[in-house]
Formats: sequence, C-alpha cells, structure tokens
Amino acid sequence: MTEATAPAPYKKARKRGLNKLSALRNLLIDAKRAWYRRFWKMDLHPTVQFSLSTRFDRTFPIGVHVGPHSYLAFDSRILTHDRTRGLYLHTRIGANCFIGGCSLILPGVEIGDNCVIGAGSVVTKSVPPRSLVAGNPARILRSDIEVGEYGRFLTADATESALAEQGQT
Repeated sequence: MTEATAPAPYKKARKRGLNKLSALRNLLIDAKRAWYRRFWKMDLHPTVQFSLSTRFDRTFPIGVHVGPHSYLAFDSRILTHDRTRGLYLHTRIGANCFIGGCSLILPGVEIGDNCVIGAGSVVTKSVPPRSLVAGNPARILRSDIEVGEYGRFLTADATESALAEQGQT
C-alpha cells in the first residue's frame, strides 16, 4: 500500500478519570497475575488482563485456565468447585475472550476461543468457539462472530474513532 492509499489511523478516545492511571493499574495486574500463577498455581496466560475486582476460585485454584489475550471485566467470577455436590472441576476460558462485568462462570464450563460473554451472565454450560452469549442462564445469541484480541469486535476501532471525531468521548 502506498502512503496515499494507506488508511488514516484511528482516533482514540481521550483518557479520563481513572484511565489516566492505566500504567499503575497495569503494574498491579501484572503483580496480581504473577501471584496467582506462582503461589496459587492458576493457569493464566501472561497476556490475560482482568479487573482488580475479578475473583478466581481459590478453593481449587489449579482448575482455573484462561487463554491468551482474554479480558475479564469487573466483578466477574470464575468458579472451579461446588461444595454442595462435591465437585472440583477445571474451568477453561479460551483465547481472545471477553467476560462481561458481574458474570459468573460455573465449575467445569469450557468457553471456546473468540467468545464474548455478556455482562451479568451466568454461564452454566460450555460455550462453542466464536459465540456471543448472555443471560441467566447464558444462551447463545450469535454464532460465528469475529473478534480480535481481548474479545474486541473488529469494528470497535472505527466506532470509537467516529465518536472521538464527534467529540462524544
């Protein structure tokens, strides 16, 4: 592509509020991820990002598996045990997944690669790759979706840029 035909770079939203402290947040997440991996023996890929309020089950910590470039939003919970039934199961989240805020992933659930879990969802059954699920219990709303790293839709940069151009971010 020549310089004249190259697409213009996307305009990003301005960092406001706590987003101005993102460098500090990233250091805290790196330290917390290292703690979970070394001390609790959780299988968290080094590129996994999560909110500081995300909760991983520490009753059966070796059952937590999260793939590369996945993001777990605020107050999401990943469970690996159920004391009432005596279950201790491995819970897996694939690569390039987004787990919405206040979501609950139950023990033994496997979430395929490139999935998006809607906010407040209770995932009771395994989710096939490239799916959008939401609800309580979570159901597949769309299949064969296209997402990039951290479960970000491929059109998200263009949408963010358009809003930034209009001064709405």
